[in-house]
Amino acid sequence: MPLHLSDLLARPDLRLSVTYDVPPQQLARTIEAATVSDLPTPGKWLQGGELLMTIGLLLPMEPAACRAYVRDAAEGGAACLALGLGQGLPYQEAPEPLVRAAEEAGLPLLTVPDEVPFIAVTKAVFDARADEQRELLHRAFATQRRLTAAATGDGLRPMLSEWTAATGVGAAVLDPLGRLLATSERERRTLPAQAHDLLERVAARGLRGSASSTAAGQQLEVQPLGARRLRGLLLLTGRPDDAARSVVPGLVSLLSLELERRHLRDEPERRRRSALLSELLADEDPSADRARDMLQSVGLTAERVRGVVVEAAAAPGGRTAAGPSESGAGAADGAAQEMAADLALAMPGGLVRVVDGAPGAVIEAVVGEELDIREVLARFAPRCPAGIGPATAPEAVRVSLRQAAGLLAVSRSGGEPAEARQSQASRLLLDLGDRSTLHGYADTVLGPLDLADNGEELIATLAAWLETGGAWDATSRHLGVHRHTVRNRLDKAMDLTGRRLDDPDDRFDLWLATRIRRGGAPATGPGGRPAPPPPGR
Repeated sequence: MPLHLSDLLARPDLRLSVTYDVPPQQLARTIEAATVSDLPTPGKWLQGGELLMTIGLLLPMEPAACRAYVRDAAEGGAACLALGLGQGLPYQEAPEPLVRAAEEAGLPLLTVPDEVPFIAVTKAVFDARADEQRELLHRAFATQRRLTAAATGDGLRPMLSEWTAATGVGAAVLDPLGRLLATSERERRTLPAQAHDLLERVAARGLRGSASSTAAGQQLEVQPLGARRLRGLLLLTGRPDDAARSVVPGLVSLLSLELERRHLRDEPERRRRSALLSELLADEDPSADRARDMLQSVGLTAERVRGVVVEAAAAPGGRTAAGPSESGAGAADGAAQEMAADLALAMPGGLVRVVDGAPGAVIEAVVGEELDIREVLARFAPRCPAGIGPATAPEAVRVSLRQAAGLLAVSRSGGEPAEARQSQASRLLLDLGDRSTLHGYADTVLGPLDLADNGEELIATLAAWLETGGAWDATSRHLGVHRHTVRNRLDKAMDLTGRRLDDPDDRFDLWLATRIRRGGAPATGPGGRPAPPPPGR
């Protein structure tokens, strides 16, 4: 228990006395240390919580000077003043100006009798502090033993229950996606709203840090769990005392070991699912019922699925979690296997496998159409090239995976996952091209229209007609003009460009040129001609 001022006053051997009627809340102050100083301004030498003892050798007796002395001590953090009395000392009783100054400042003032040396008071304080630390250590050891014994049981909950029973602090373990795995409560309760932000912050940093906050009077703390990769998150709800705080690292270690044990225990199931995916992909023409049954057997019940391919990278310097002695190939494969396990955890159904690829191992996965795969990749495969295939029926997932693999080069170039959506195919092509070259191409195709009096109107009509797939009525509605006006404008545009709308090559050239212009045309120069694009565009 902490040492309070009232505890010192209760000790008969010290014979300490108060000089005025000290309020109970001041008597409950915690004494952290005892020190002696006769400096007229001792405040800057204090750390806080001290019992400051003096014989008053340089103590001023003017009321204003006494108030300044007491204020300096209080602002320095002193918990209490004690004046030594006795024969041969400056004071045989507490002077009235000092008593009044202490009472006004709310700083308790004690007297120490002649027969009690200051060293006796100092020793009493430090003995009490030592007893407090020894008690904290005993409690910490007892809590650690209870946690260790609980760790031999089955699962996470026994450890969490023992922790809460010993400390009074609530605890819950969640997976890296914030899904609740176990809690110290018998009934699972909804997590505090403030906890979600903390969980997201810690999960994003992996094993590199923790976070805490106080909201609505509730202390929350999140610690990462895992040995080499993030396996889970520990949420503490409450304010641990010093004894409990010293046990938190031990709790984190035991929970991390349990999650690593779960990870190893799940390895056979991950291999089974990997083999099932290989079996599904080995059949070049599976029936719809067979493909659907295979996916449903692992809990993937989505009507449409998509393939995902991720290029895994080895740890920096060729190192892996197992150590630096592994070969480069082994390092890449180890990194890929760990990443595949993380992705399997985050993907319903967990259909994930690692295959050899160029330049290294790649991860293939099949996921439901509704899964936010970009969020999963950002969490578990950050900065790794990734391709996302289009949504298909289960029997056609081989095609989706092949398209996803073809997008790896695009992802490497763009620095983010590339997705095979029909509406984005042209954007992928345009993003890969040099901007000056692309705008030069568009200027070549549309240049004759730029020079026409109503060139912008002709280009807008051409772009609208191409975007609607050549639908005259839809184009006229979009532009708000009669369909004959649309036809007349397009006939004029074809006359100026020398192109034909019924020629597939011409239509593609016109469509690509208008797409480039829609993505940001260069500024026009004199005479309406497009100005040369700036360097680096």
